[in-house]
Amino acid sequence: QVQLVESGGGLVQPGGSLRLSCATSGFTFNDYAMSWYRQAPGKGRELVGSITNDLSTHYADSVKGRFTISRDNAKNTVYLQMNSLKPEDTAVYYCNDIRGGTLFLYWGQGTQVTVSS
Repeated sequence: QVQLVESGGGLVQPGGSLRLSCATSGFTFNDYAMSWYRQAPGKGRELVGSITNDLSTHYADSVKGRFTISRDNAKNTVYLQMNSLKPEDTAVYYCNDIRGGTLFLYWGQGTQVTVSS
């Protein structure tokens, strides 16, 4: 079955950087576009960005120019490089399919990112 394991979160000061990883298994990774989502306290889950099989990327306006999504098909892993972090980036970050989890029917535990001085 599908497994998504996010890691790399933590506490960082404003302006800092983090790199998140999402290790996947249970499906043919190369066949799927992947997305990162986040959920801030008291808010709904929102799309951060996506990467297709041919490495095309799309980002939410709120993170464009600061975040970069990449993937390593040999490792079945997708990454989220986050630079110039802001307090409003504080959230639990998840990876999933590009349809908000409706393809995989599974959500991992996510990884907490806290941006605070």
